[in-house]
Amino acid sequence: MKLLMHICCVPCAIYPIKLAKYDGYEKIGSLFYNPNIHPTKEYEKRRKEIKFLVESEDLAALDAGYDPGEYFKTIKDFDDASKRCESCWMLRIEKTAQTAEREGFDAFSTTLLASPYQNHAAVKEMCRKYSESYNVKFYYKDFRIGFNEAHNEARKRSIYCQNYCGCVFSLVEREEVRMKKKIK
Repeated sequence: MKLLMHICCVPCAIYPIKLAKYDGYEKIGSLFYNPNIHPTKEYEKRRKEIKFLVESEDLAALDAGYDPGEYFKTIKDFDDASKRCESCWMLRIEKTAQTAEREGFDAFSTTLLASPYQNHAAVKEMCRKYSESYNVKFYYKDFRIGFNEAHNEARKRSIYCQNYCGCVFSLVEREEVRMKKKIK
């Protein structure tokens, strides 16, 4: 069985890949498709770590490129943070399902399901929807249970652990919180 895993970052990928192997997926492909990541320097840091993961876990590497314009076209009408996030997830999940179908994978999933900071139910429902649209099985597990363990492992292995989702809006929010703490 072949699984295509959308990977947003390595720390969030450690547990899902381990679980997929345990569940019998013989070939796991990694799709690094994250046009939301800002700035480009951050994108390159994460991409470098993905290359390390691909080599260490013997994954098939797929890269859908980096075009932040795709992200901004998708979210341009959304001032509401929750809708903005949903449109970003949809963009990446649909690309993963399309790629899984085109490349002959039996199933797909996403590391977005590993993060306790994402709307798990919404991401899960989007995956189900695109599973039906592209006729590719959706491999679902609640990867959040391995989040802390995976991030601890990442730190032990000196893998870069970012402190925001990747988008410019999240970066600004993180900086605002940091500045408020600094003022106190």
